[in-house]
Formats: sequence, structure tokens, C-alpha cells
Amino acid sequence: MPEILDRARARVLDDGAGLDESDILAVLRLPDEDLPDLLQLAHDVRMKWCGPEVEVEGIVSLKTGGCPEDCHFCSQSGLFASPVRSVWLDIPSLVEAAKQTAATGATEFCIVAAVRGPDKRLMDQMRAGVKAIKEAVDIQVAASLGMLSQEQVDELAAMGVHRYNHNLETCKSYFPSVVTTHSWEERWSTLTMVRESGMEVCCGGILGMGETLEQRAEFAAQLAELDPHEVPLNFLTPRPGTPFGDRPVVEGKDALRAIAAFRLALPRAILRYAGGREITLGDLGTREGLLGGINAMIVGNYLTTLGRPATADLELLADLKMPVKSLSATF
Repeated sequence: MPEILDRARARVLDDGAGLDESDILAVLRLPDEDLPDLLQLAHDVRMKWCGPEVEVEGIVSLKTGGCPEDCHFCSQSGLFASPVRSVWLDIPSLVEAAKQTAATGATEFCIVAAVRGPDKRLMDQMRAGVKAIKEAVDIQVAASLGMLSQEQVDELAAMGVHRYNHNLETCKSYFPSVVTTHSWEERWSTLTMVRESGMEVCCGGILGMGETLEQRAEFAAQLAELDPHEVPLNFLTPRPGTPFGDRPVVEGKDALRAIAAFRLALPRAILRYAGGREITLGDLGTREGLLGGINAMIVGNYLTTLGRPATADLELLADLKMPVKSLSATF
């Protein structure tokens, strides 16, 4: 067994401490023949420090498209000639989506808006939407509304939003190649305020945007410094009309190596399958990832791309004898 896996076993599996940046990079550089041992170690870490349960989540877009930011991967930017156009979802439709999500067995429903940050109209919509959902459905409500002020953080916490998603998307050194209309530090500031408010922090990103393996390791180490409750891992799905529309899809084994590396960097975090796994990993790779460190998934469709049917993912979890996490009693 490679020396890095022996070190990881002692540090992460035995002691529960995440790998540092240099060791994360060593994991990302492991050859294909060591992948089975790496995935087994990452699975053992997940089982020891997180347990067998899998958290299932559904997401819906309250406001789609027309965003003023230039995130180069995103078809919701109003600055690119993508086919996505601006639209708002009404409150009854939001509640119905939450009901459908709960019917799959999901314990969390995330409301997402394509904005730099919420304005008064969006905060009013959120207030009405969260209230209506909590009155109609037994499900936890999360939100992803871009960058926040302290006042907005406090408002969302008061509404009963239990978790806030704001992805760093990539490491600090590569971020200027992905977004130019705001800074990595602005995102970090929002995440710091969210943590201090008592809401859970959900923060991950997208792999395969042109970053090097060194930058992938840097990103995992920066996430470990943030210590989020949840880390959604996306793999780039190149979207027509965006600056990254012609980027190649991440190769399946590289994706699995990354999943295991992020688990070894973040042994206690919820590590969630998010967008792109259907194209990057397919059915077999999805199964391997669940046996290689993943312990949460988004079911159904994503914001602007199609996902697997929720029933297919739930059947896979049943086949792997991984129970769906029950709804927490606390909001």
C-alpha cells in the first residue's frame, strides 16, 4: 500500500483529523491501480466518523436566470448568450415542490436564487415561502441566495432557515479565472457571518473548470479550514453559451479520486453528490462514490440540468443498505 494511504489511515481513520494540503495532493496523484484501496479507506472514514446514513435533499429555483454576475460555468448569468431566461417561482409552486421533495424521503429542501445577493423583493418572497412550507410540509428548509449582509443573515436565521449554501466554487488562487464580478473574499465573508449566526454552513464547489491538481488540493484544504457542515461536490457540466461551454468533462476515475481526497480532508463533513455526477460518473461511478466517501445526495433535477430520477437513487441506497437520514427534530 502506498505510504500516503498508510499516513491517511493513521491520521484520518484512527484520529479523525483531515489531511493537509500536501497529503491531499499526494492522494490526487495516486495511480489508477491504487484507486480501489483509496476508495475503501475513504468509505471506512465516512462510516467511522459519519455513520451509514445518507442525507437526501431536493432543490428548487425561486428565481432562475438573469443574474448580473459572470460565473463562467453558469448558464443563469444574464451576461452570456445561454438559453436560460429569467423567471420567478410563485409561492404555491414552491410549496408543491417542497411536498414532492418530502415525498421522496428527503429531509431537506433548498431554495435557490440566481442573484448576486437578495434584494427586498427576494427576502419578502423567502419569508412568505419559508412560512408556507413550514406550515404545509415536515421538512427542513435551506437557502442559497448569494452574498449576504449581516442584516440579511439575521433575517434568514429568524425565518427558520437552518442551513445556508454559498459555494466558494474553487480555490482562492483559481477564482479570478472563474469569476471577475466579485471576489473569493466576499464569498468567504458571507460564510463567516452565516457560521456566527448559528445556521449550518453548506459550502463546496465545482471540479473540472480548468484547475490543476495542486489547485484542487488547495481548494480541499481551504474548505477544511472553513469546516462547513456540508460540502456539495459538483462536476462541471459544460453549458452552451458560457465561457466554460467547451471544457472537457472530468474523467470518472479522476472524479472518484477527488471524492476520496475531499473525504480524507473533511472526515466529519456531509459530502454531497451534486451536479454533474450523471455525466461524469454514470450509474456505476455513482455507486462507487457512495462506497468511496459520499454520504449525501441531491435527488431529482438540478437548477438548469437534469438529474437521475429520485426513485433510481433511492433504490441504489436500498441496494447498498444505506439508510436515508431521518428528519432532525431541530430547526
